[in-house]
Order: sequence, then C-alpha cells, then structure tokens
Amino acid sequence: MKPLILPAVALATSALLGAAAPAVQAQPPAKQAQAAASGGLPSASAEQFQAAQYAHIGTYRCDFGQSVEVRPSPRHPGYIDVEFQKQQMTMRPVLTSTGSLRLEDVRGDRLFLQIANKSMLMDQRAGKRLVDGCVHAAQQRVEAKAAGLLD
Repeated sequence: MKPLILPAVALATSALLGAAAPAVQAQPPAKQAQAAASGGLPSASAEQFQAAQYAHIGTYRCDFGQSVEVRPSPRHPGYIDVEFQKQQMTMRPVLTSTGSLRLEDVRGDRLFLQIANKSMLMDQRAGKRLVDGCVHAAQQRVEAKAAGLLD
C-alpha cells in the first residue's frame, strides 16, 4: 500500500504557507548506477526520491539547546545526511501512511522522525529518544499558522 497522507499534508501545508509543493525529480539511470557502484548503498527508488523531497533541509533547533543538521547526501543521491553531536548518519527517506517522514539510518541504528510541527531523533537499538522537540523553520511556520499567528 502506498502512503498517501504525507503528500496531502505537504500540499495542504504548502497551500497554508503560500508555497509550491516540492517537485519530484527523477535521478538519471547513469547516476543511479554510479551511486550504487561507488557507495555500496542500493540506488534510490522513485519512491525514495519522492520522499526525500519532503525532508526539511537545514538546521533543526531542539530541546536543551541541541540541534540537528539535515541535508541531501552529496555521495548518495536520494539519501539524506543527518548530523547530531558530531555523528554523521546517512539515512533513507520513507513516506508513511500516518503522514510522517521517516529518515532511517542505513546501519539500522537511528531514526529521524519528521511530523508537521516537530521532529525527533531516536536510537532504535536502545529504544529511546536521543533528542526531541526539534523544529525546522518550516515546522515553526506550520505551528504559527495553526495557532493563528500567520495569515
């Protein structure tokens, strides 16, 4: 079953903010083959490229003065790099049926969960949150709009 909620939420959020929905950009087959050969990661699928378009790129300010940096992976097209406390993680973006975006660590250790108004980084092996209350500027605008602070 293909997730349908996140694209609808993104479109609604874009409409609220007066922005265009993210465009899905297909990766040329030659670059997919090159990425798979060079990095050991499987080439990103069309769904993975689509999911990557929904990741909020940039700095997330988190609880207790911490921060998380999220950016497209320069070495692995269709993947996202996440940095927290000098730890660099390459993550696979996955759209979910609940409306959230999962960034799954390719090693299976970490999970960065992005919902409409906040994000959190989880340690999947220990079953605990590493950092919570992470907010990107786009999530701040959604929250302000929902609170009636923005037109």
